[in-house]
Amino acid sequence: MLSKKTKYGLKALTYIARQKDVKLVPIATIAESENISHKFLESILLTLRKSGFLGSKKGKGGGYYLLKDPVDIPMTDVIRILEGPIALVPCVSLNYYEKCDDCKDEKSCSVYRLMIQVRDNTLQVFRNNTLADLV
Repeated sequence: MLSKKTKYGLKALTYIARQKDVKLVPIATIAESENISHKFLESILLTLRKSGFLGSKKGKGGGYYLLKDPVDIPMTDVIRILEGPIALVPCVSLNYYEKCDDCKDEKSCSVYRLMIQVRDNTLQVFRNNTLADLV
């Protein structure tokens, strides 16, 4: 299940990307427009800023802005930053692999085979979509 952090992060990024004539988008504007707690949104936007998706300017007239064109922000990157691994179980994760304690042979495990398919199909969807597609 998608966490609220990731859902709100996607909503905030989309909102910022839609503001073509606005250079800096105040956090209060995003929070009010997208019905997100201001405090929670601060934390999410800080994560996105530290990850290189957003820039910010403090003070009066300050706010957030995209550092990249929306077409250059793939959903795989955003999801991994906000949600963590895309795979549902660590034994099929490409970036966060961990061997299962209860599995003698991953290749013959029915759960493993199913989760590989889920991971691959999920990755295909995320790889084929950018922030521009959400806008």
